[in-house]
Amino acid sequence: MDRQLVIIFARAPRYGAVKSRLAKDIGTGEALRFHKTALDQLLRSVGRDPRWQTILALTPDLAVTERAARWPRRSTQGRGDLGTRMVRALRDTGAHRPTVIIGSDIPDITPARVSAAFRALGRAPYVLGPAADGGYWLIGARHPERLRANALDDVRWSTSHARADTIAKLGAANVAVMPFELEDIDDAAAYDSWRARTTKSL
Repeated sequence: MDRQLVIIFARAPRYGAVKSRLAKDIGTGEALRFHKTALDQLLRSVGRDPRWQTILALTPDLAVTERAARWPRRSTQGRGDLGTRMVRALRDTGAHRPTVIIGSDIPDITPARVSAAFRALGRAPYVLGPAADGGYWLIGARHPERLRANALDDVRWSTSHARADTIAKLGAANVAVMPFELEDIDDAAAYDSWRARTTKSL
């Protein structure tokens, strides 16, 4: 049986094309620097863990061929809203093995937390890692090939309803929700908090 699979969803690191909400608070250049830092950190920690295979799924699709991606196992996200792209990645890339998708801009994602999500898939068909804003930093499936193509249609993305909508679509009894929330760095307050934590750890 193939190893478990982690798919990192990320935007290609291009000036003016990443972290638009954060850029309004801290500037476009600093937002790009944060995006690159967070993604590189994730690839070094989670990406190199031998317990699973890691694929970097980029948008826009043409970015997969760019040197800037700097990761040997890359794929495209394809067209559609976030739900359509995630379901496609789970069904096609992760077929027939436990698979999780994680975001690229949540620095507190660690191998231990990803491993805990895979363990949760032993208790439920699906797992979510909740984010503080009502969304989630991880979604996973024990048998991703069984997901319906429309499994995440009508989820209200980028709102505080995204996690609740996803649980309703998948069925509450089918979803294990991780017992801790992580923070998406989307505004100056979250960015300053991350900088303070990073400085203390040095």
